[in-house]
Amino acid sequence: MKLNIGFIFGGNSTEHEISIISAVQAINNMDTDKYNVIPIYLSKDSKFYYSEEYKKVEVFKDLKAAIKLGTEVLLTKKDGELVLIKDSFPFKVLKKIDVMFPVLHGYNTEDGTIAGFLEMLGVPYCESDIYASTIGQDKILQKMVIKESGVRVCEYRYFYESDYQQDQDKVLKMVMEIPFPLIIKPSRQGSSVGIGVAHNKEELIKKIEEALEYDEKILVEEVVEDLKELNISVLGDNTSYELSDIEEVYGSDEILSYKDKYMSGGKGASKGMASTGRKIPADLDKKIKEEMEDMALKAARALNISGVVRIDFMLDRKTNKLYLNELNIIPGSLSFYLWKTKGLEYKDLLDKIVSIGIRKFQNKDKKLSSFETNVLESFNGTKGVKK
Repeated sequence: MKLNIGFIFGGNSTEHEISIISAVQAINNMDTDKYNVIPIYLSKDSKFYYSEEYKKVEVFKDLKAAIKLGTEVLLTKKDGELVLIKDSFPFKVLKKIDVMFPVLHGYNTEDGTIAGFLEMLGVPYCESDIYASTIGQDKILQKMVIKESGVRVCEYRYFYESDYQQDQDKVLKMVMEIPFPLIIKPSRQGSSVGIGVAHNKEELIKKIEEALEYDEKILVEEVVEDLKELNISVLGDNTSYELSDIEEVYGSDEILSYKDKYMSGGKGASKGMASTGRKIPADLDKKIKEEMEDMALKAARALNISGVVRIDFMLDRKTNKLYLNELNIIPGSLSFYLWKTKGLEYKDLLDKIVSIGIRKFQNKDKKLSSFETNVLESFNGTKGVKK
């Protein structure tokens, strides 16, 4: 019997459209001999819609028209099963779902929001849990955890918008303890949204103000100037992790920007991260390759990721030092292109991700989450409560 896989994509995020690209790619590469695919579009105003037409990326060129094509639905449990119910009279079950597969990018979605929703429903789902997702979305928390695991990261500082408003000079003095040039990032955005480079104080102020348009929490870190950008993908869970080949990524801007990732080459834009200029496998010294693989595994284990992630590294050509830049919990295009040279086709990668999600659910289902004893049975108002 085929499994029904529900793909959630879209969401209230600056990466809404990138999520659509990644999800439709995945949907059209699922093994239809094993799975029935159910596309569920999450609109920017946080409503769920279902339509078989959502398997086509061209449908989303006009988002308002795409919504009209679909049926607004609710995701809920009925008789122990996850179902899609039509959200208007006559209410009826449209689809039953065995496993959810979120392909969402960015704040309000990938950051543990959807993982938490699916945990609350108590259903199997693919990719990482709430904890890994929350830490993975916050570049600052991520650096703290990864650094604690013994993995090298660039020197950095961070601050909140309230700090900047209260004492701009103090914040500028703190971040300028790191020599220019500096890279400024919204802490919880992805796809290089809101990122900029500053070479002096004037540019720093401008880039901070631009970043604050996207987030209240800002990361400032040193720039590796003689840079080689390297990425690797990790697949699995804490019982076993696999590593993809390493890629070198080329960008036309000073940093690998949103434009480089998703808008270069016109038609190539629909390929998402797969359209970026790259070389796989990267030309690397054996020692650097082994160090990067070791750092990637340590980071994956530290965050307890599951499913597939992409981890971005920076190699300083002058010093030959590797720095972990960031870990992407639900990477663009699910990093399928990093696995092809390992002989793992996209269809098989997706199959593995689903299997990992089911195993994760089964393992968690064995753990105690409540007690038979009900403390409220003997509760007598506030009598006996410690003060």
